[in-house]
Amino acid sequence: MIKVGVLISGQGSNLQALIAACESGRIPAKVEVVVSDKPDAYGLERAKKHKIATAIFEPKNYTDKNTYELEIVKVLKEHQVDLVCLAGYMRIVGPVLLEHFPGKLMNIHPALLPAFPGLHGQKQALEHGVKIAGATVHFVDDGCDTGPIIAQVAIPVFENDTEETLSARILEQEHKIYPLAVKLFAEGRLKIEGRRVKVK
Repeated sequence: MIKVGVLISGQGSNLQALIAACESGRIPAKVEVVVSDKPDAYGLERAKKHKIATAIFEPKNYTDKNTYELEIVKVLKEHQVDLVCLAGYMRIVGPVLLEHFPGKLMNIHPALLPAFPGLHGQKQALEHGVKIAGATVHFVDDGCDTGPIIAQVAIPVFENDTEETLSARILEQEHKIYPLAVKLFAEGRLKIEGRRVKVK
């Protein structure tokens, strides 16, 4: 069984999906610690309800990004995590986290990457008039939503969709594919080969 650390900034609904999948035994993993960059993130309450350790690090309290990330790394190492999952963590990961967890940082994004990286992927999709949207789980590299893709799910975009309705339908699918990606990692079935992630 692997130990997972989760980085959040907000509601933590993907965190909740991961906790549920771990506790039900669907994935051989346990969420050990939840780290937030915002003290009022609701995801912290979700973690506490499940008696999961939490930590808060506000970037404004640190002189630079490296110092800030070193504090996060310390906590993740204390909890001996094998995988770090970004779940609505609204910051680009810097070199410190990447160096300490190479090939062990995962993120979920509400678009079919490489289309619509960055903020508001759902809004970008609607503005571009695409017929298919979706979600992507990928390994994290030094870019913004540019790492090797692990899993994707596509959903149709309806004529009357708003950013809210599309976001809600994408989120339902995120809650399915993120636990799946973590399961594959926990079972040692993922191998990164250049831009590709091979599933054994």
